[in-house]
Amino acid sequence: MKTLLSIVLLLAFGACVWGDTAEQIAEFKEDAANGDPAAQWALGYTYSYGIGVPKDDKEAAKWIRKAAEQGNADAQFKYW
Repeated sequence: MKTLLSIVLLLAFGACVWGDTAEQIAEFKEDAANGDPAAQWALGYTYSYGIGVPKDDKEAAKWIRKAAEQGNADAQFKYW
């Protein structure tokens, strides 16, 4: 639930109004590495648009694909 709330806040506020972006990205990375599809989607999104990390389409596709393969609908829409 904490990851979902962080994702919503990151996306809704453009990663510049709410909280510490570096801390949120670190949480996404940890949760994504542990298999959380919501965190994988969020991490892919941040790499896709360069929010708090350098823009990296290859890294974005990697994380979005992982989330899509686990059934994350947002990731499936973006990836497929």
